[in-house]
Amino acid sequence: MGKRLAVLVGCNYPSTQFMLHGCINDVVAMRDVLLKSFGFDSSHVELLTDVPVPGSLILPTGANIKAALNRMVDMAEAGDVLFFHFSGHGTTISSLEPGQPFRQDEAIVPCDLNVITDMDLRQLIRRLPKGSSFTILSDSCHSGGLIDKDKEQIGPSTVEKIIPSVYHKPKIIPVATIVACLASVPTIVQGVAGAASTIGSLFSGIFGKDVSLKFLPQLERDLLKSLDENEGILLSGCQANETSADVAANGNIGGKAYGAFTTAVRQVLHENSGPLSNRQLVMMARNVLKEHGFEQHACLYSSDGNADADFLGNQRPSPKPEEEFFPTQ
Repeated sequence: MGKRLAVLVGCNYPSTQFMLHGCINDVVAMRDVLLKSFGFDSSHVELLTDVPVPGSLILPTGANIKAALNRMVDMAEAGDVLFFHFSGHGTTISSLEPGQPFRQDEAIVPCDLNVITDMDLRQLIRRLPKGSSFTILSDSCHSGGLIDKDKEQIGPSTVEKIIPSVYHKPKIIPVATIVACLASVPTIVQGVAGAASTIGSLFSGIFGKDVSLKFLPQLERDLLKSLDENEGILLSGCQANETSADVAANGNIGGKAYGAFTTAVRQVLHENSGPLSNRQLVMMARNVLKEHGFEQHACLYSSDGNADADFLGNQRPSPKPEEEFFPTQ
């Protein structure tokens, strides 16, 4: 049996205008699920949070997250199961691809705002040894399609509009806001926000070699695209045009904040002791989100085979004490 490796990242952005509340709770809870139900060893689970918690020693900056992911991929061998869970803000950036001026590319937002884009994640997955698997669970806004070019298995929903029954904060920082914050000059946004080449110059100037691959010169990006594609599995908290919910502790029984998608996934896993395919897990999580009044629609991006493969390879039953996943407001 192969190794089971995980990187779990929770960003609450404390003491900033972007502050969230449940993201660190999400990844700490997911760590428990991995250890108790999926056979992960604590020495192979790396936790990065921007507020100190036991087991988290590294801040989730863009460079640190990518370094942790690269370490995990470097350790991987055939038969290994790799898992990346991100709970925090997401954003979109105008595409640099010729002829696609209106396309928006997805990204996640580390605590230092050094965005990690769909191109970074795809390039990481291309390094996987044959016979290993890489699953990403992203509880962030605009996370649908976060693995660039992966096949959509469960995507844009046509279900009726849901009237929200829970007050929540969307997990999004608009790229124009990121640009303004990094530049410290709000007027830079005028005529710049959405122009990826100019934004790329700003990011490159600040973060240097740690900048996203998306902001490399065109020739270097073309060389990256020439590599063969491998497979990844993305479970996203919402569609590419939607937001994911962060629910504060205010009024909750037990006073615990949470991310809606992560909590829905945990509830489904808790209530189903046998193996679940990635497709089953996402569809059940969608139903849980709808039941609790959240407007977001979870998505699945993967190959046909991986869509029907067991989530994280298999599931090992664990003790099931009573737990309230979505406390009453």
